[in-house]
Amino acid sequence: MAEELKKKTSDAAGQSILEKAQADGVKTVWDRYEAMTPQCKWGQDGVCCRICYMGPCRIGPSAKRDRGICGATVDTIVARNFARMIAGGAAAHSDHGRDVAEILIAAARGEAPGYEIRDEKKLMSVAAVYGVPVKDRSVNEIAEDVGKAALAEFGQQEGEVKFTSRAPERRLALWRRHGIVPRGVDREIVETMHRTHIGVDQDYRNILMHGCRTAIGDGWGGSMIATELQDILFGTPGSLYKQPSIGTMGLGALKKDEVNVVVHGHEPILSETIVTVAQDPEMIEMAKRAGAKGINLTGMCCTANEVLLRQGISIAGDFLMQELAIATGAVETMVVDVQCIMSSLPEVASHYHTKVVTTSPKGKMVGATHVEFDEHDALNSAKEIMKMAIENFSNRGEVNIPEQCETNAIAGFTHEYINYMLGGSFRASYWPLNDNIINGRIRGIAGVVGCNNPKVIHDEVHVNLVKELIANDVLVVQTGCSAIACGKDNLMLPEAAMEYAGPGLREVCEAVGIPPVLHSGSCVDNSRILIAASEMVKAGGLGEDISDLPVAGAAPEWMSEKAISIGHYFVSSGVYTVFGVGMPIMGSENVTNFLFNELEDIVGGKWDLELDPSKMAAKIVDHINKKRKALGIEAGKERVLYDMEMRREIEVV
Repeated sequence: MAEELKKKTSDAAGQSILEKAQADGVKTVWDRYEAMTPQCKWGQDGVCCRICYMGPCRIGPSAKRDRGICGATVDTIVARNFARMIAGGAAAHSDHGRDVAEILIAAARGEAPGYEIRDEKKLMSVAAVYGVPVKDRSVNEIAEDVGKAALAEFGQQEGEVKFTSRAPERRLALWRRHGIVPRGVDREIVETMHRTHIGVDQDYRNILMHGCRTAIGDGWGGSMIATELQDILFGTPGSLYKQPSIGTMGLGALKKDEVNVVVHGHEPILSETIVTVAQDPEMIEMAKRAGAKGINLTGMCCTANEVLLRQGISIAGDFLMQELAIATGAVETMVVDVQCIMSSLPEVASHYHTKVVTTSPKGKMVGATHVEFDEHDALNSAKEIMKMAIENFSNRGEVNIPEQCETNAIAGFTHEYINYMLGGSFRASYWPLNDNIINGRIRGIAGVVGCNNPKVIHDEVHVNLVKELIANDVLVVQTGCSAIACGKDNLMLPEAAMEYAGPGLREVCEAVGIPPVLHSGSCVDNSRILIAASEMVKAGGLGEDISDLPVAGAAPEWMSEKAISIGHYFVSSGVYTVFGVGMPIMGSENVTNFLFNELEDIVGGKWDLELDPSKMAAKIVDHINKKRKALGIEAGKERVLYDMEMRREIEVV
């Protein structure tokens, strides 16, 4: 049994609770995956077309069919399916951004009690991008206009999405030259759906280039809007208090003697208010009257990352652990909003006392309790949910929280905090980072992000990849469930540099006092990495475009359409990006060659696929070394110790 469990998850606590779930007769994601195998090879390779009802059509050499019923080739079908995944992912991230823009407007008008402008500096920065006047105006007047300007970006029909102006000049010029600067976030998503309708765009290259435009509209549009406006409303992680947050990760975040409320999903609009309510003396006293010592709030998936970064709230687990948290028997209420929420939760909860509460009109589930979250009356909505959890405490049965499952993690390394960390309030700059890349202490940067997938051992690929990268002096920046996986493995503490990092990276981490793995936020916060890369170019010494930088991206255990959109906007921004698990394009040699090779000549970035974490790390290191060689820094810069005579020769400008 133990060996079988290790083939499912590398998380020791997860193994323990998975064994308990099996004993309780609970079917989890791993059981459903096994029941689904062998999986459809046509779908895995992207060669199944069901866009019209003449089909479904399955084509390719093994099917002995070279065209669909309408005449579409395998290249057209695979490109259409891939583009539709980009559109689906971009729509999810961008709708998130739209909701935040609407809340910002309501808060600025005083129509959303409980919400306020917490980061005025970020507000002014975003106002400058949108050209919103700030002189002799109140914070709320500025915020309302920023919210309106951001909201307009979604339905805009012409022009350019404003945040693309933050990209390096050469990058923006390249996008313009190829006609892939997004005009409006929604427009590009809709056009993708139109182009991929039967009988429209038949050219796989043309389809995939519009996929670039749609993905850029996500990364430099909808996602960046979500991240920036959330920072304005709730505070920029790390920057607000000039320090990152410290929290625990793992199922040990649940408490046996407290009311456990798990917030799960992606939008902090709800979770930030629940944090406030969980600290309300009235609610705490109510919990004590119910027999609990207090209220324990934890997070799951990307909502967990949001509340950890800003509030220091502990994380119970990543995507594949949502069912296991319920199976501990310790969760009174799991509160969900949108994205990555398993449909199985109400069925799993039926074996225990847990109530699953949906809160968004976009995401209801049969068997769950729906409490629609009203942003204009947020505190009362959150209190209703909290009271439900407290009342449910007395219904607990057996509780089993593994003891070996809680680790500490430091999180909140946003662009703003990294800038401050490297130079302070008055000398904030990315130059110290660039200088350490030039001199070779840091070989390069890797963004390791993304989901979990039961097709591979849970968390194992994330952790093994990251350990190998930092051993090769590659500084790792993380978001999403990948960040939670590595946080659970103690990689987000400064001490991890001493145990796992190469000598150069270890020296930098010791000097600055940082972990070798930096937690930057939720999956929508991948836009922070884009901004950081642009700032590295701006700081100088590492080329004139993102594609010149010794950087790479990876999603080792991806599963969602959002991951495909993220990957494509990184590739379109000039970043070499390698995915694990598999990619739904392998049924077309031409599409695979275009994404893995030809696209690099057009946008400077390309896709790659590698299932083995060691080989994935080797590919990333090889790519970084290639970029270092092109910059002329492959040998690193010799450290010079200045004596007094040399100092006198320095000219001060």
